[in-house]
Amino acid sequence: MRFTKSLVLAFAALATAHPGHEDAEAAQALKSRQVYHANKRALEACGTKIQALHARGVERRTAEVAKHRIARRIAVNDPYLKENAVKRDTTSVLQKDHQGTINATLALESDASYVFNASSSTVLNPEGEIGPFYVSGEYVRSDIRNDEPGIDVVLEAQLIDVNTCEPIVGAYFDIWSCNSTGVYSGVQTNMNGNGADASNLNNTALRGIQLSDDDGVVQFTTKFPGHYAGRATHLHVVVHQEATQLENGTIVGSGTVPHIGQFFWDQKLITQVEATSPYTSNTQRLTLNALDRVFGAQETRGTTSDPVFNYVFFGDSIDDGLFSWIYVGIDTSASYTPTYSFQLTDHGGEATGNGGGPGGPGGPGGPPQ
Repeated sequence: MRFTKSLVLAFAALATAHPGHEDAEAAQALKSRQVYHANKRALEACGTKIQALHARGVERRTAEVAKHRIARRIAVNDPYLKENAVKRDTTSVLQKDHQGTINATLALESDASYVFNASSSTVLNPEGEIGPFYVSGEYVRSDIRNDEPGIDVVLEAQLIDVNTCEPIVGAYFDIWSCNSTGVYSGVQTNMNGNGADASNLNNTALRGIQLSDDDGVVQFTTKFPGHYAGRATHLHVVVHQEATQLENGTIVGSGTVPHIGQFFWDQKLITQVEATSPYTSNTQRLTLNALDRVFGAQETRGTTSDPVFNYVFFGDSIDDGLFSWIYVGIDTSASYTPTYSFQLTDHGGEATGNGGGPGGPGGPGGPPQ
C-alpha cells in the first residue's frame, strides 16, 4: 500500500457519555467524520513532502532514543524490532502492536528505519471534546514530571498542515494527563481525587506546553498516565496558533485553536504499566480501549483512524521508560474554542466558573463519568 493511502485520522476524541449528552455526542461524532473525509482528501497529494519529513523523523527518533539509552547506561547498538501494519478500523487498531522492542535476543531486524518507520500512524485530526479538566495558563516546558512517580515517557509529536503538506512551525502544543492513581493536577473537585485538597490547584504536574520546531516537532518528558473509572488510559492535547510566550513562561495571544483531542496507548502496554508500582495502588476500575467510547464508536470505528502512540522501550525492562511518537495532521484553517473551569495565574491556580466539556473522570470519591 502506498504511503499516502496510510494517512489516518486521530483525535476524534469525544468524552464518555453523560446523561443528557447523547444527542450532542452523536452530532459531534458526525461532524468529526465529515472533517476526517475532508482532511483525508486534502492529504492525498502530500506523499513526497511527507515522506521527506518522515525520513528525517526516523533519524531524529533514532538519535533521541540513543541519547536516552546512554543516560540509562543501556547499550546503544542493541537491535530494534518494529512491526508495521496497516490499521483500518477499531478491531484492527486494537490488534495492531505499536511496540518496537529494543532487545537483542528478540530482534529480527537491526535497521533503525524498520523500528521507527511508522508511516501508518500518520494522522488526520478533527476536533474532540476537551473534558472538564483543561487548565488555562500552564507553563511552556518540556519536562512536566515534577515529582510524580511512575514510568518515564518521552513523547514526540510531529504536526503537519493538511492544506499545505508542510510541517506546522511555531504552534504551541498543550498537553495534560492524570497521574498514576487517576488524579489530574491543577483542579479541585469531588470528581478528581480528594475534593478537599485545595493545594492541588497549585500543582502543575503532567501539564505543559511546547513550541513546534522547523520540522513541526514537539517533545515532552512525562509519566505514563494512570486511569480513572469510565475512561481508557489517554492523554489530552490542545494546539494554539499565533500565541506569544511571556517572560513568566506562559503563553498569551488572540490566535486560533485548530485542534482539540486525545491520544491512547496499546492495551498490552497499559497492562504492563498497571502491574508496576505506583499504578498497582489505583483501585479504580480500568476501562479497556475496546470498551472506551472515545476510542471506539467516536474515534476508530468505520474510519482509518489510529490515535495510538507508537513506542519503544529504552531497555529490556519497562522500568527503564519508553519513547513514544505519533504524526498529527491538522487543518490550520479550523478554529475551535477550548473551555476551562480552572486557570493558573500569578497567584496560583483558581476556579473560573467556566464549564468544561463532558468526559471528566470519576476519581476517588467521585462518580464514574
